[in-house]
Amino acid sequence: MPTNARRLRLRGLLTLATAAACVAAVASVPAQAGDNPTYTNPKAPIDLRVKDLVKRMTLAEKIGQMDQISVVNMQGDCQWSGGAFTESCMKNVLVDNAAGSVLSGGGAGPTVNTPGNWATMVNTVQKYAVDHSRLHIPIIYGVDAVHGHNNVLGATIFPQEIGMGSTWDPALVKDAGTATAEAVAATGIDWNFAPVTDIARDQRWGRYYETFGEDPLLAGTLAASAVKGIQGADGAKNVAATVKHFGGYGEPGNGHDRVPGDVSIRYLQDTLLPSYKQAIDAGAMSVMVNSGAINGIPATASHYLLTDVLRDQWGFQGVEVSDWQDVRALQISYHVAADYPEAIAKAVNAGLDMAMEPYDAQGWSDGLKTAVQRGLVSVQRIDQSVSRILRMKFQLGLFEHPYVDASKADARVIGADTGLARQAADESQVLLRNDGGVLPISPSAKKIVVAGSYADDINDQVGGWTVGWQGVPAGVTLPGTTVLQGIQKAAPAGTQVVRATSDADAAAQAASADLTVVVVGEKAAAEGAADSPTPQLGADQVALVKSLKATGKPVVTVVLAGRPLVLGDADGTQGLLMSWLPGSEGGNAVADVLFGKVDPSGRLNATWPKDIGNEPMYYQQLPGTNSGPGSFIDAAYPFGAGLSYTTYSFDSVKAASATVRTKDTVHLKVGVSNSGDREGDLVVPVYVSQPSGDVLSPSRKLVAFTRVHLKAGQSRTVSLDVPPSRLAVTPGDIDGAGKQQVERGDYVFTAGTQTAAVTVR
Repeated sequence: MPTNARRLRLRGLLTLATAAACVAAVASVPAQAGDNPTYTNPKAPIDLRVKDLVKRMTLAEKIGQMDQISVVNMQGDCQWSGGAFTESCMKNVLVDNAAGSVLSGGGAGPTVNTPGNWATMVNTVQKYAVDHSRLHIPIIYGVDAVHGHNNVLGATIFPQEIGMGSTWDPALVKDAGTATAEAVAATGIDWNFAPVTDIARDQRWGRYYETFGEDPLLAGTLAASAVKGIQGADGAKNVAATVKHFGGYGEPGNGHDRVPGDVSIRYLQDTLLPSYKQAIDAGAMSVMVNSGAINGIPATASHYLLTDVLRDQWGFQGVEVSDWQDVRALQISYHVAADYPEAIAKAVNAGLDMAMEPYDAQGWSDGLKTAVQRGLVSVQRIDQSVSRILRMKFQLGLFEHPYVDASKADARVIGADTGLARQAADESQVLLRNDGGVLPISPSAKKIVVAGSYADDINDQVGGWTVGWQGVPAGVTLPGTTVLQGIQKAAPAGTQVVRATSDADAAAQAASADLTVVVVGEKAAAEGAADSPTPQLGADQVALVKSLKATGKPVVTVVLAGRPLVLGDADGTQGLLMSWLPGSEGGNAVADVLFGKVDPSGRLNATWPKDIGNEPMYYQQLPGTNSGPGSFIDAAYPFGAGLSYTTYSFDSVKAASATVRTKDTVHLKVGVSNSGDREGDLVVPVYVSQPSGDVLSPSRKLVAFTRVHLKAGQSRTVSLDVPPSRLAVTPGDIDGAGKQQVERGDYVFTAGTQTAAVTVR
């Protein structure tokens, strides 16, 4: 068939897919003639359906189920051009190679980026797979919706995870996960590669902002909430969550993305892995594997991580998928395999179920087939992975409901959930300085100057992974509210808001202003492009802030960034607000805090270094004998820091029992008060320390937290539990050969300045 005729036929398929979805919104898989397969019976138990389907599949069909291919391999020139579908390439991917999954990586989508066109695109792929494959097996479609349905123009963009982490609000994170899943489902997608569950401990790392912060318990608790929100959504389709990037991805050896890390087994078990376990225990249906290497072994080829820990120790039954082209990387980057079949064998035998092999469906099929022929991979091992993949498809209901109604997508996605996104942005704001009570801005202020290039820049405000991989592409206008626009809308009548046209104009205007708001930050980027060897405020921005400080008039600095930035001479303004990357409602949220509509409740989820060269820096660093200048504990703003417009106090902390056993949960009660004149939300963290122990422990470690709403003048007592797993460490010598356990001895629990001692016997 000529190329133009093929494209015309595929355009017809687009219409057919939409029509089918609009009329029925469901499509049962047709049975083969003269057969009534168990796998097509929606009332049959899933395990029986899986077993029946696997025994009907050829080896080639099984191999195809283990491949995830990029949608761009079926569009245009079938390389990276995008555009209309090309039937010959759809046939190659979905029929000849029977690919089991398709993804839109880095925002790859329809020619016209609307929710409806996304739904039509996914329906078209799904319909082709169902109609043309021998057994009519639906594909599962994946996308990185990491802060809202961020690939789709018009979708509401939530704060990046680093901002969500500063809310310390599991319920809010769950709600955001639900809203995201409902938007994703409306566009036909059923697999979300979120939440990022890594912990971030090196400010140089380009993916720092994709995490919930530096603390294992905080990150794990919020990731678990995200999993529950994503998988509990009642959308047009069910959506699977993905815990990524397992494990230890946030510990790059030199601060760069996707580089090997060397860590002790003790550090891996006690610090790096617990956040993933919390999220997996929340019921996550899939796990994405770390692209890097740990202790000289690429994670994608690690039997210890993918089978010993994930399967045998933690009991995970879901799907393990690689990250972008990471199986091939075992050969071409890590050189731990002589050829591609050997690389595939290493990954599959380690425990991997599906390879994100975005470019080459035929190469994957040939490679795994060759590995079987060489005796490197058994058919039984393939059956195991294929069964897991099919089980997830059955659990999601894809065999009964593979399509969505594309005509409903725009109404469900465009402008949806803005109230929730604004709440998330409000709660993510962290007020770090408020000298002289410069905030909230007085209603009597007559002139406010807004300065800085980031003040009216929505694209950098939302960060990477927004519409495009590296951020909003050039020429695309993202809906949303910038900081300037938010201040202009929120300023009371009679207050003049002046936008400085240049740095010189900013200083000149500030001289006659009641207040200057200067917005600083960093450019949007993702992954390696976002790596920063010197995570500090740019020299031009430092000069601007210094010139504003020199006017002698009050200055409030607002930081839009995905990591703590060393401020240098730009620090010390009367106000400092860390806004992170607050999403499309970020400008409104900044104004909410600046004008006092919202009491700032965000608390730092990451330690803020004073100087360049202190990276990696985090509050749980272990004690040593160094006491000289530049000590790692000398932070500009410590983990947990944050101010409010009211006055809170921690009045007491009491343990239910002064003595517990190693297997007991410690029950605590913390008394808190709001002695100020306005209501607000207080983050209540509880830390533990050990006066002595056989294994080094940090000076404090977060073991419990909650948020509590307090009215003006109100006091409350909140209950918090510390299960033994949060006190457990790996005992023994340097080799860390022992199993995790709770050490006997004394423990001190601290909330604010209040403490309670508990002895573990």
